[in-house]
Amino acid sequence: MSAAGFAGACAFAPVWERALGDCMDRLAVPAGANLGFLYFSDRYTDDAENLFAAVREETAVEHWVGSVGIGVIGADQAHLGRAGMSMLVGCFPAGSFRVFSGRAPLRADKDGEEPYFAVVHGDPRTEDMSGLVADMSSKVSSGFITGGISSARRATVQIADGLLSGGISGVAFNESVSIATRLTQSCEPFADRFEISEAEGNIIGRLDGRLALDCYRETAARCGVHDLRQAASVVLVGLPTRGHDSDDYIVRSVVGIDPRNGLLAINEPVQTGQGLIFVHRTTVAAQRDMQRMLAELADDLPAPPRAGLYFSCTGRGGAMFGEDSTEIEMIRAKLGDIPLAGFFANGEISHDRLYGYTGVLTLFL
Repeated sequence: MSAAGFAGACAFAPVWERALGDCMDRLAVPAGANLGFLYFSDRYTDDAENLFAAVREETAVEHWVGSVGIGVIGADQAHLGRAGMSMLVGCFPAGSFRVFSGRAPLRADKDGEEPYFAVVHGDPRTEDMSGLVADMSSKVSSGFITGGISSARRATVQIADGLLSGGISGVAFNESVSIATRLTQSCEPFADRFEISEAEGNIIGRLDGRLALDCYRETAARCGVHDLRQAASVVLVGLPTRGHDSDDYIVRSVVGIDPRNGLLAINEPVQTGQGLIFVHRTTVAAQRDMQRMLAELADDLPAPPRAGLYFSCTGRGGAMFGEDSTEIEMIRAKLGDIPLAGFFANGEISHDRLYGYTGVLTLFL
């Protein structure tokens, strides 16, 4: 699929050589293409060096960023758990972008100009990824980054003009590259808002002075869920974000309970005095919010999009939408046929936050 200055392709096959061949049959690389985004299945990871070398040779595109994923996303199809690859190549103005990683840190350019925006990929094994994301956002003048955390059954790998692992890598753009981006949630908040009145690390003791587990159990019962093991998959914790839209929140999973002491553990450290809500993860909520996000984005676009990147949570896909490709079909229905690439991530990045159970769409205009 092609648009002005961009082209994309996606293919699925048991071996990467066949997937790459199918992609190249569909990919009309624009003259002057100088940056590519590559996402490939974790089933290809053992031969990632040869895969990346072949992609560079076949496309003749010099600069690449990307990630391994349990599932990959293209303009017309997406699959979780199926071996495949997706790529997007584009012609960007000379000097408008810089690929960075731990080996080549992001700094101001020789004229002292800070980058404006970045697309980033992170290693899930890296400690304090939330802190790294916030730090990375402070290095771009807009304060805004998007991307995803690598997902894999075994080892993960990122691409930043070479293969690497650990930390954060990606590409930063200056203001000559126009983008638009939005985030969509999979959950619907319950009305009650709590304040954490007792906590240590990721363990919450009390909410508004009451045992945290009692508050959680009562909330789950409202949607007909009385088995706490079942509740953990549909009633999640939302942490409202400070300094953002008042309705914005990051979703975190319940990872443990202590019925004897009424404790609730989540996969994020919290602090006393912090706000907390419970959210209901449902198919209806995910589909409704996806439609909202796309409608708002389409209304705000100053120009038609030329290409896009989409990062969706591994907990979305067919589990939330019936089919892994439904999100892509919704994007196409609202925004038209544009080259697009992405993957199912282990966490999604938007602005200065690491989210979960979300979809993040970034458009090049």
